[in-house]
Amino acid sequence: MRIAITGATGFIGRHVVRELNKHSVDLVSIGRHPLQQATAEPAIRHVIIDLQNYPANAYRDLGKPDVLIHLAWSGLSDFTSPHHLEQELPLHEAFLTDMLRAGLPSLLVAGTCLEYGMQSGRLSETATTDPVTAYGKAKDTLRQRLQSLQKRHSFKLCWTRLFYLYGDGQASNCLLPQLRKAVETDARVFNMSGGEQVRDYLPVEEVAALITTLALFNENTGVVNVCSGKPVSIMQQVQYWLRQYNWSIDLNPGYYPYPAYEPMEFWGDRSKLDEILEESSKR
Repeated sequence: MRIAITGATGFIGRHVVRELNKHSVDLVSIGRHPLQQATAEPAIRHVIIDLQNYPANAYRDLGKPDVLIHLAWSGLSDFTSPHHLEQELPLHEAFLTDMLRAGLPSLLVAGTCLEYGMQSGRLSETATTDPVTAYGKAKDTLRQRLQSLQKRHSFKLCWTRLFYLYGDGQASNCLLPQLRKAVETDARVFNMSGGEQVRDYLPVEEVAALITTLALFNENTGVVNVCSGKPVSIMQQVQYWLRQYNWSIDLNPGYYPYPAYEPMEFWGDRSKLDEILEESSKR
């Protein structure tokens, strides 16, 4: 099986590449720049493609992959920026549409739990999406357009709706890197929100393993929540990290307001994912 992956050097992508290297696949990474030798994985072909100016024969240049894992997306430091709708959405839609028209048989795309919008509680894939952020709206629109494209082109679609993940290589403005920086710089306290928000967390290594399994499963699964299925408050998660890494710092909850674009309590329904994992394990 030949698998191509966009965003291969990004936060999630580098972990997915490591997971895929554990399997007998022909792996092709896609990026805007050459790979640095220090970060290059062995036995991987790297193809330079810029979504703003990609070749008409991109699918052929990638060796006609059996599966494309599409993780690339820019501007994730601000989920509310119109950049997601005005720039990212048309770029990704055009690239994926051209790949599918050229004959790509299977596509896995990273979606987001922000597609659910302000809905609370345990959220399943059958819930109607109602995003309120530009990022959530852009991803949800891309999903709908890809599903509509399936009416005209025969391809498998796995839309991985990612919940909250953390780990090595995460952007500096995320919660865990901020906590680590506060500890390492000997800050007196760690300023945070009230911490009562309930979320759904997974380490990026586990997310990468799940994405890899879904890609190798290679079925038309549609939307799949990639989550733990376990509700945990942000305060509980911060305290877990302090214990996990043996860090010591005083917490200052209530310093930051709660974000207006997220409900106080939501987590994922993992039932569909677990059914797929069970079926995959029998193959």
